[in-house]
Amino acid sequence: MAVTGAVMVLFLIMHMVGNLKAFEGQESFDAYSHWLRVVGYPAVPEGGLLWAIRIALTVSVVVHIASATVLALRARRARPQRYQTRKRVRQSYASRTMRWGGVIIAVFVLYHILHLTVNVIAPGGASDSPYERLVNGFQQPLVAVFYIVSLLLVGLHLQHGLWSVFATLGASSGRREPLLRGGATALSVLLIAGFMLVPVSVMIGWVS
Repeated sequence: MAVTGAVMVLFLIMHMVGNLKAFEGQESFDAYSHWLRVVGYPAVPEGGLLWAIRIALTVSVVVHIASATVLALRARRARPQRYQTRKRVRQSYASRTMRWGGVIIAVFVLYHILHLTVNVIAPGGASDSPYERLVNGFQQPLVAVFYIVSLLLVGLHLQHGLWSVFATLGASSGRREPLLRGGATALSVLLIAGFMLVPVSVMIGWVS
C-alpha cells in the first residue's frame, strides 16, 4: 500500500502542476495536453508514454485496493470477536473513513476520466479542446461542487495515507511525529488547494 500510494502521490503532484496551466489560457493548456500525447515521439509511438503512465497508475490502483482488502481481512481474522469497548484513541476522521473515502474517490476518478480524459461525457457541451471541456464542465454548478467535495475527500485520504507511509517505514517515533504529521498535512493541503483552484476559478469567472 505504501509503495503504490507513493506512485499515486507523485502522479497527483505532476497532474496538479499541469492543471494550473489553465490560468495561462486555452492555447497554453491545449498545447500542454497535446504535448502529453506526443512526448517521446518518434522514439516511442505517439501516445506511448502516456499509455505507459496510465497502465502504471491502473496497476497501482488495483494493487492498492487489493492490499487494503487483504489487510482488512487479516485484521478481521486476527480478531474475529468484537471488542466489548471500542476506544478511538488518536483516530482522525480521515482514518475512520479511509475505506469508504477510497470507494468514493474511485467513483470520482472514473467520472473524471470519462469527462476530461477520454471525452465520453460532456457536461456543459462537447468539444475537442481539453480547455473548453474543462471550462464547460466546471461552469455547471453540480459538476464543480462534485469535484470540490471529491477533492476534499482525496485530501483526507492523502493526509492519512502519507502519515501511514511514515509509520510503516518506522519514521514516526518520538519527537519526529508532530513534524511528520505536519508535513503530511501541509502537502495534502497544498495539493488539494492547487486542484481546487481551477474549478473555483471557473465558477467565479477567473477562468473562462
